[in-house]
Amino acid sequence: MSSSAGAARPNDTLRLAAIGTLAGAFSGLFGVGGGTVIVPLLIFWFGFGERLATGTSLAAIVLIGLLGAIAEGGLYGNVHVGTGLLLAIPAVLGVLLGTTIQQRIPQRAVSYLFAALLVGIAVELIVS
Repeated sequence: MSSSAGAARPNDTLRLAAIGTLAGAFSGLFGVGGGTVIVPLLIFWFGFGERLATGTSLAAIVLIGLLGAIAEGGLYGNVHVGTGLLLAIPAVLGVLLGTTIQQRIPQRAVSYLFAALLVGIAVELIVS
């Protein structure tokens, strides 16, 4: 499977399943999975461009997030619905703004910004 449309080969299906499983596990463990797992692996394993990988990841995150929130809330009581809604409302505006910006800057710049974000988060986690 390449970034163009086409049928997935059996090996592609296994790799996509591995990406999805890893993203789901990371989402359940840490609350992240799309940007840190799906996007880089779609780029490295499938040759997706940054924009196609990001959009595909966002589509997958809809179901991952919904099921994760149901499990965390329904099974463990770990969801504060009011706070979640207060976060979601401006997040919708943020994702629209981020998508608009992403479409207007070079893909290489998006890659560098993403890498810098991951490094910054790693440093913060190590230091704190």
